Amino acid sequence: MILCGSVLLVVGSVLVHATHNPALDTAWEDWKSTHQREYFILGEEAIRRTIWEKNMQLIEAHNQEYELGIHSYELGMNHLGDMTREEVVEKMMGFRPDMHAASNNTFVPESGPVPSRIDHRTTGRVTPVRQQGSCGSCWAFSAVGALEGQLKMKGKSLMYLSPQNLVDCVGQDTGCNGGWMIYAFNYVRWNGIASERAYPYTGQDERCAYSNSMMAFGCRGFKEIPRGSETDLTAAVAQVGPIAVAVDASRKTFHFYKRGVYSDSACDPNRITHAILAVGYTPGYWIVKNSWGKKWGRQGYMHIQRGNNMCGMANYASFPVL
Repeated sequence: MILCGSVLLVVGSVLVHATHNPALDTAWEDWKSTHQREYFILGEEAIRRTIWEKNMQLIEAHNQEYELGIHSYELGMNHLGDMTREEVVEKMMGFRPDMHAASNNTFVPESGPVPSRIDHRTTGRVTPVRQQGSCGSCWAFSAVGALEGQLKMKGKSLMYLSPQNLVDCVGQDTGCNGGWMIYAFNYVRWNGIASERAYPYTGQDERCAYSNSMMAFGCRGFKEIPRGSETDLTAAVAQVGPIAVAVDASRKTFHFYKRGVYSDSACDPNRITHAILAVGYTPGYWIVKNSWGKKWGRQGYMHIQRGNNMCGMANYASFPVL
């Protein structure tokens, strides 16, 4: 991972006096090899090594508490290990809703009971986990996941749809700097969306190259889950399929989540930063799909505590209407 010199100077000014633990030399070299890290700017590796060690200390301290029963989930080192919390937020998150937009498209559940648990990975409505890279395109991956689920729900073959199509073409000042799933659904309503094969992901803001001949799928609009209602979100996941959601993912505990049921009291439901996809639930947790690759979390998935709107899970939930 190569960062611009100005970022390195800022980070380096804080870490310049740090010393490294020689006992971690082998682990550091293994981590660099596993995640294919190379550093070319003078002093960059020393800075990144210091950040990595600090993250290792946090992970080890948390997991010691996990073993004592203090936490319900474990942390683990992953590809974000040489990044600060601020860098992860800046580069990997991009949920930016329009706080002034009003919508009358509210989801109303069908009457009757809903299943106590469901996992749409087993119903064939979820494509494999993808990697957004250093682009704040989480909103596009979340929207695409909900669209892909609806495509399968209507009896069509499951396929990868194109988040890059949304990054490049939605407008509304969206792209790698962030966006909102509702913008994506409105775009698809009027234009359709290409398949991943026709419009491949680059992880960069590009000029819109979509044409109607690329259209693989479309929708008629969207519905929003009533703000903060996990009851309605449960019904939507059961009755509709995978649902686009967003949470406060700014905590390092989120960045290095490995397994277990995630719960962090420091999450701020009023500071939603990252879009993900709700693909199922059990009585105790939500099953969510992230877009940070299979080396993060539970092979790209996470279990988030259910029942108290953890991290704002039900605050910005929506799905496309066909």
